[in-house]
Parts: sequence; structure tokens; C-alpha cells
Amino acid sequence: MSDLDRKVTRVFAGKVVRKDLVRKVKVGANVPVFVLEYLLGKYCATDDEIAIEAGLRLVNSTIASNVVRPDEANKVQSMVKNKGKYTLIDKVKVRYVAQDDKHWAELVNFGHLYVHIPEHFLRKYDRLLVGGIWAQVDIRHQYDEEARGRKSPFWIDSLKPIQIATFDLEEYRECRREFSSEEWMDLLLRTMGLEPCHFDRRRKLLLLVRMIPLCEHNYNLVELGPRGTGKSYVYQELSPYTILLTGPTTVANLFYNMATGKMGLVGIWDAVAFDEVADLQKMDKEVITTLKTYCESGMFARGKDALTGMASVAIFGNTNQAVDVMVRSSHLFSPLPEVIREDIAFLDRLHFYIPGWEIPKMRVEFFTEHYGLVVDYFAEALRELRKHNFTEAIDRFFSLGSHLNARDVKAVRKTVSGLIKIIYPHGEFMRDELAELLELAMEGRRRVKEQLKKLAPFEYSQTSFAYTDNKTRQERFVGVPEQGGRDMISSDPLAPDRSITPRWMTREESVCIV
Repeated sequence: MSDLDRKVTRVFAGKVVRKDLVRKVKVGANVPVFVLEYLLGKYCATDDEIAIEAGLRLVNSTIASNVVRPDEANKVQSMVKNKGKYTLIDKVKVRYVAQDDKHWAELVNFGHLYVHIPEHFLRKYDRLLVGGIWAQVDIRHQYDEEARGRKSPFWIDSLKPIQIATFDLEEYRECRREFSSEEWMDLLLRTMGLEPCHFDRRRKLLLLVRMIPLCEHNYNLVELGPRGTGKSYVYQELSPYTILLTGPTTVANLFYNMATGKMGLVGIWDAVAFDEVADLQKMDKEVITTLKTYCESGMFARGKDALTGMASVAIFGNTNQAVDVMVRSSHLFSPLPEVIREDIAFLDRLHFYIPGWEIPKMRVEFFTEHYGLVVDYFAEALRELRKHNFTEAIDRFFSLGSHLNARDVKAVRKTVSGLIKIIYPHGEFMRDELAELLELAMEGRRRVKEQLKKLAPFEYSQTSFAYTDNKTRQERFVGVPEQGGRDMISSDPLAPDRSITPRWMTREESVCIV
């Protein structure tokens, strides 16, 4: 074990797992990562390689015999009837049915909507009533002829959550204090399954930016880059509170279905991600129009009502040209479909543009063999941090420059807030550490503005982003690397209301010269 592994297993005892084992089992098992990590923590919590191999066999056999496949639901129900009792690993949801005056449990893959559940489980695990949890369940078959109301033969005898049932944010913050910022960033990358020694600090930060929508509500992110860089991994594997869409959607599905009266995805999930954004070309224009309003304020109108949502929005797409070619010949939004690209107001609502071309394609050696946090525990930490706000942290040390308009300031503040939640959740950081996050936030927003300046130079002329140190009064300009460096002042065009007459020449004299 490395020094960091020993420290992690001591500080986060019981909340870490070896990520190479997760990857090994995941290849042949189609179950959520946190289910695998639960089983690995149960059977493979040792350094003895022989014991680990035996544990892996147990994990695989448990998945084969206890995890229900949706297409085998009827077979498993029959098995429970014949055996009288059976142990399952499934997602359990509980809802209150007023007609029966009773709580009913639903086992999603087991395929039954009306399973009896003792009330004490609801008091102990309240998340059963809010979205449900994955759990190990002992289910019993007992048909009661004399039961009143709705009859069901299935009863839950015991329930042991696989997902974290309770979370203590203060404990998480105290544990964070045990690590330096470099150690903590390395641990987070290992939690994502990556080995940090293959990435410099800038690339580590860019990888962590992908997680901002998980801890910052109503955050709008875009990443365009080469294929195979793991753009959507965070939204598939790192949190049970996100959903990844891989094709066009509708206003009813995304926002609100007026026919059924049910809230759409933005009201259910913490983050909604659009993968392979080029496939959205056939999406209804109304979706982008409604999404534009939602990305600005978190509100949208459906029918007679104005509704709100807290979900962040992430957009991922693939580039087909080298970045220098796109910079010279077009703009960095060119991989987006026309239905999005032509709506400049929607693009202006994006808070950060991750330069996907700077992140290397994932190779086998990039994956870690060390310990990382159990993803369900880390996902709970990010979700709990959504309730907190660090948008005013910049004001402790810095002031933003005059070229940043209201949307720019909002984008920069939300990005800095998100990065603080990820890297400094205890709220303790130095001036230089905050400056690092501020510069990255300004760069990501300026990348958006530079492309808007190409698309509509009359409206988006001011892109010389800068900030001032409140103590030294030193002003620092922040650029984008693909357009000539980070410290250069942009060659902005003149603002629309500026005259081209030199300061030393009167207007009458200039007319005479012409």
C-alpha cells in the first residue's frame, strides 16, 4: 500500500475500496458500481491476494444468483413462491397509497408493485420514500386469504441498504482536513478510477470540473473534444442522482408532462447530461427554447404554471477537427448541432467550456490500482454540498474586471463555488489556491465568450477577462490557451458605441480629412 492508501484507509475506514477490483468485476456484471463496491467491501476487504481471489468468486456468484434481471422477473417470483423465502439485491421504492391507507414497496427488477414492508424500515431509512435505494432484501411468500383491501403474497422480512443510508457532512469535512489539496485531488481522481500520476495539475482540475453539476445546482456545462476521453463516465457511474440521455428528448419528458401532471427530468435528477450531442439535430426546437429559459433562471412555463427545477445541465460532444483548425477556420461550437448552435442566447447561458482536446484518450495504464472513496459515499457528499453556497468566496481576496457582464460574473462565481465544494469542502483555502480556481473559472467562461464574439461580434465584443487582487491592487488578465496564451489581453474590436476618431482630433477635423 502507498502512503496515500494507508492514510485513506485510516481516515475513511469502511468507506474506501480498491478500484481495480471494481473494474475487474464490472466488465462482466451489469449492475450499478455502488452495488459492486458494497459486495467487494463485504468479501474483499483484505490485502491477502488469495483471500481476494476467493472473495471475487463470491462476488460473482452473488451477482449471478441474487441480482434480479428484469427479463427474469416472473421466474424469480415463481422461485420465491416455491422456496417460500429468497434473498434478492434490487432497488426498493416505497410509496403511500391513499386508497389502501398503506405503504407499499416496489422491487424494480423483481417486477412487483405491491410488496408488504414493515413500517419501522421507513422510519429507519427515509430515502425509501424519496427515489428508493438499492438493498439486500429477504422476501417471503405468504398469501393471506383474510386480508382486507388489496392482497399481495410478497412480504419483506429484512432489508439492508447497499447505498449509504445516512450521511454526516461534518464528518466528511473533518476527514478532508487530514489531507493536503494535492493528496485530496489525487484521492478524488482515484475515486473516479484514474491514476493521478499520469495527469498534471491542470488536467486534474479539468477532470474535476466535470463533477461540478453534481454539487452545484442549475449549473450549465459543455465539453467538446475527441472520442474516448471519458466525458460521460461521471454521469454513468459516479452518482445515482444523475441521468445520461443519448438521443433527442421532448419538452414533456425533460420538463413537465401536462397530460399526466408529472414533473420531468429536471425536477427529478440532480444533473441531466446530453451525450453525443450531435444526435440532437432532430430534437424539437421548443426543447431548446424552454431549456434556454431554464438554464438562465431554473424556471420554465408549462401551461398556466411557472415551475422550477434544480437540475444542472451538461452537454457532451465529439470534435472531428483539431482545435487549431477550428480556431482558425470556424469556432469551437461547430461540433454542436445546428438546432443548438444557431441559438446564440442559449450558448451564452453556458457557464464553463471544458477543453476536451486537452484531456488524453483513456488508456489502460491510466486506470488506478489503489484505493478510492466508495462512489455512493462520495455521491452523497456532493449531493449534500448542493445545499451550501460558496459564490461569495471570491470577494475575500479578489475583484472581477469590468469586461465581465452579469452572466459572466454568475458563471465564474458558480464555477468557483463548485470547485470549492469538490476540493475544499471544509471552506478552508489560501489566497493562491482560490486564485487558481478563479483563473480556471474565468478561462472556461471566456472560452464561451470568445466563440460568441465570432458568432455575433456586435453583441459580444468585450472578452478581456481580468481580476484584481484586493490587497496588492495588481490586475491579472486571464486568456485561453488555444488562442495565444493565458496572460494576453485580447485584441477586442471596438465596442458598438465607440467612435473611431482619435482622441486628439475633433469630429469636424476628422470629417475634413476624409
